[in-house]
Amino acid sequence: MITKPTIDRIMEATDIVEVIGEFVVLKKRGANYIGLSPFANERTPSFTVSPAKGIFKDFSSGIGGSAVTFLMEHEKISYPEALKWLAKKYGIEVEELNDKPENREEENHRESLLIVTGYAAKFFQQSLWETDAGKSIALSYFKERGFRDEIIKKFELGYSPDQWEAFTSQALKDGYQQQFLEETGLSVKRDNGTLYDRYRGRVMFPIHNFTGRIIAFGGRTLKSDKNVPKYVNSPESEIYHKSNVLYGLNFAKKAIREEDNCYLVEGYADVISVHQSGIENVVASSGTSLTVEQIRLIGRLTKNITILYDGDPAGIKASLRGLDMILEEGLNVKVVSFPDGHDPDSYVRLLGSTGFKNYVNQNKKDFILYKTNILLKEAGNDPIRKAEVIREIVESIAKIPDSIKAAVFIRECSTLLQIEERSLNTELNKIRQAKHKKDYQQQHHQQQAKPDWADLPPDDLFVDEKIERVSSETGETQEKEIVRLLIMYGNRIINWDGIANTYIGPFIIAELSDVEFETPLYKHFVAIYHQELEKGNLPEEVFYINHADKQITDIAINILMSQYVLSPNWYDMHKIATVDEEKDMKATILGAIFHLKKQKVGKILADIRNQLKTTQSADDEDILLSQFVHMKKVEKSITDYLGIVITK
Repeated sequence: MITKPTIDRIMEATDIVEVIGEFVVLKKRGANYIGLSPFANERTPSFTVSPAKGIFKDFSSGIGGSAVTFLMEHEKISYPEALKWLAKKYGIEVEELNDKPENREEENHRESLLIVTGYAAKFFQQSLWETDAGKSIALSYFKERGFRDEIIKKFELGYSPDQWEAFTSQALKDGYQQQFLEETGLSVKRDNGTLYDRYRGRVMFPIHNFTGRIIAFGGRTLKSDKNVPKYVNSPESEIYHKSNVLYGLNFAKKAIREEDNCYLVEGYADVISVHQSGIENVVASSGTSLTVEQIRLIGRLTKNITILYDGDPAGIKASLRGLDMILEEGLNVKVVSFPDGHDPDSYVRLLGSTGFKNYVNQNKKDFILYKTNILLKEAGNDPIRKAEVIREIVESIAKIPDSIKAAVFIRECSTLLQIEERSLNTELNKIRQAKHKKDYQQQHHQQQAKPDWADLPPDDLFVDEKIERVSSETGETQEKEIVRLLIMYGNRIINWDGIANTYIGPFIIAELSDVEFETPLYKHFVAIYHQELEKGNLPEEVFYINHADKQITDIAINILMSQYVLSPNWYDMHKIATVDEEKDMKATILGAIFHLKKQKVGKILADIRNQLKTTQSADDEDILLSQFVHMKKVEKSITDYLGIVITK
């Protein structure tokens, strides 16, 4: 458990724009920053960060909170781990209570898996640098590939000893549980229940998540036996989903944002060699076919991708397969191919850093030119195949969501293929119409699958329930308004006629001491607020934003952040005045208090009426009538203040 003073130091040091900016491209808009949601697939930015309040709100997914909340949601880590991440970033020493060795497998299942993979990475690094076999076999291999010591250490490369149980036996001896060794894929269970090392005799490439924690491994054999797989990768687990991970992204993200471009290669060695050459904005799809999720990861950092794939036919085909998905996500694509027999790793070693950079810059081709040249070369003089090529290229252009960009590509394609622009546009429209028709049919089919009443307004289904629901929502709305005022103005001093030298928050709580909140969420909030007042604390915005209870944080974020902000020139342009509740805080606060009390009194009166209808006792009836008269007087005093005339 992290101490309160440590948490306070972390929160004071944290710059939320700087933290979230490592994961999302943010642009300043007024007092806030905006960007594309990292939690939902969107093309129009709805993700907002308020540096003044130290909070963010994603209006696509509804997620919001502090920098800690963002890390927890984005990286799926615990509250303490998010704090430790921030502490490491800002150089703050973390003080913990009960920090004992037996607490290694702490917090939750996911955290236990991350602890085990982190331990394994250190074991493999020690095997590389501190054992004879590691230095003579694995380190020599890395040096032959041209990797310098600093790059080997930066990427945390390692070596798994060529023994059946070297890692597993040491991990078990050090107290790590068999369950987590199996789930991470580091160890494999035999039929007799014992474990052995998955990666024995292999050089190790740790795979990091976006924040730099190790979630998986790739192990390359150094044996020439063709029956032995060249690479063995970690299986899917709770912490590792290969379709959602790009190798090297944690090392490349800063450079990708700065260069506004991402180089995409195929393998681990390609990333390391190109990174070492000085091109640090490079990532790999880790031996898997490029996925939409991986493309979206890049799209949050830049809209420009340059593909550096092998010069052999397989590499070229791979690049073409990935192009259409990239285009569909609205990204710009360029391609660099290498002479046959070379990949980025071998070519950078052949040319050196400067030569490689020059080659990449001089040989970047727009995807239209690249795809056209490749496919036309394959088609040769066959007119039927050439027609198929034209259609295939137009199909790629049809995937581009930006119509202006698509029109530019159609014009380029017309020149390259020596075919009229009108013909290409006709084909483009056919493809788009076919897609729209297919999408409509799918949507129509889904609508037909619904029951007849699915799209009816709820009011037409349940008339009686409507009355109860409106009554409930009215009470909930008034309770929410009280909570809003406590968050927004609770720590402000009252200076009204007859009331001074007290704070709005305690005043509201005192005035509502005879009112019981009914909505569980707002009842919980008011109870916490009351507890803080009893401790002598007056909660401020930061109290709610950094609260350990997610419900409290969510309430605060939803109240403090708005997706829409009036322009400073609103009145000058439209001559429409807006209500400023802060100009008359007395009316704002007392109005909210009395509206809530009026709603509660109305419910009490309705309850008394119902009891009068069913009572059989004259005495009970007299008591109820007396209560009714009293509550009507209370109601009148409230409505007199509010200026409302009740005619019932």
